[in-house]
Amino acid sequence: MAWNLTGSYSETCSCELMCPCNTSLDHGATYDFCRVTLAFNVHEGSIDGTDIGGRKVVLIADTPKVMTEGNWRVGVFVDDASSEEQFDKLVQLFGGQLGGPMAGLAPLIGEMLGVQRAAIDIEDDGLLHSVRVDDVIDFQIQDIVPFGVETGEPVRFAGMFHPVGSDLVMAEAQHTRIDAFGITYEGKTGLSKSSFSWAA
Repeated sequence: MAWNLTGSYSETCSCELMCPCNTSLDHGATYDFCRVTLAFNVHEGSIDGTDIGGRKVVLIADTPKVMTEGNWRVGVFVDDASSEEQFDKLVQLFGGQLGGPMAGLAPLIGEMLGVQRAAIDIEDDGLLHSVRVDDVIDFQIQDIVPFGVETGEPVRFAGMFHPVGSDLVMAEAQHTRIDAFGITYEGKTGLSKSSFSWAA
């Protein structure tokens, strides 16, 4: 099954700035767990001929301190504007069943908490990235511009292992309210990517 997509991405997690898990998944989180919300805004794309442009997917996970130990608990929200066909294809893609970056994370999942349709609003406004899912997820992160950087360019991680890519922007949570699929936490740090591309 051929598929491709391009879009933007933002996340927030429970670790203190900066998240050790983003340095390497086998580094322990700040606390005895890592709780994270991953938000994908698909700008353009198709899965086996089905157009998925304009759709949004948000995953929430509760993982052990060391992510590579597995036993992740994961819930998935899919844009409620999706058709049945779009919904099914997006669930397969983001569940790792169609290969690609998410397939690399699939073996770490120990429990699927559910897949739900939801009203998902994702906004990117310069350095600010906002995500809202029904009344259960509401967070805003801001890309970090280092002191003394007159260009206004935010700080980036390069060479990391992440499903969205190896080069993401470091961000800090401005506000968070997260309580979904029984996972509740305060987001403190974050990552963003203004443009990413997947294909298989």
